[in-house]
Amino acid sequence: MNLERIRAAAERVARSEGLEVVDVEWKVGKQRFLRVYIDRVPQRNPAPNGGTALVEADPKISHADCERVSQQLSVILDVEELIDGPAGYILEISSPGLDRALKKPGDFERFVGRLAKISTSEPIADAKFFEGRLAGFADGKVRMELKGKEPRVVEIPLEGIRKANLVVEF
Repeated sequence: MNLERIRAAAERVARSEGLEVVDVEWKVGKQRFLRVYIDRVPQRNPAPNGGTALVEADPKISHADCERVSQQLSVILDVEELIDGPAGYILEISSPGLDRALKKPGDFERFVGRLAKISTSEPIADAKFFEGRLAGFADGKVRMELKGKEPRVVEIPLEGIRKANLVVEF
């Protein structure tokens, strides 16, 4: 199973629909599942200071978006024979959800100001679990503003992150 070839095929299809691939998972249990998470591509507009500012596109992925990607990707997977092993698998195309996983540096930049939970493989500042507002990404580290008795900013190396997700706020 070459997940990178599958990811590349999914990215071609997503790009053709003005979308991006957030993640690709292959799970084998009683059934075989290929899950592809898609999202809208964030738009960049000129900022007043001469740089660019990230502007969220409509954050909702529709059923129609998932259906179009599913139909196109299914054909490519079959024609290019990208799924090894016995016949039969389930292809799921989905949005990453409100509590989406954060994996790439761009994810931490895109969601600056949003509440997130991060757990690390090794302790950082005597802790392995952090919840706070994302404050950016620089030099391979995620910056996070933590609340508490003494608010502070912690920098977490990207390679030390075990799991990171947005927190749903109402």
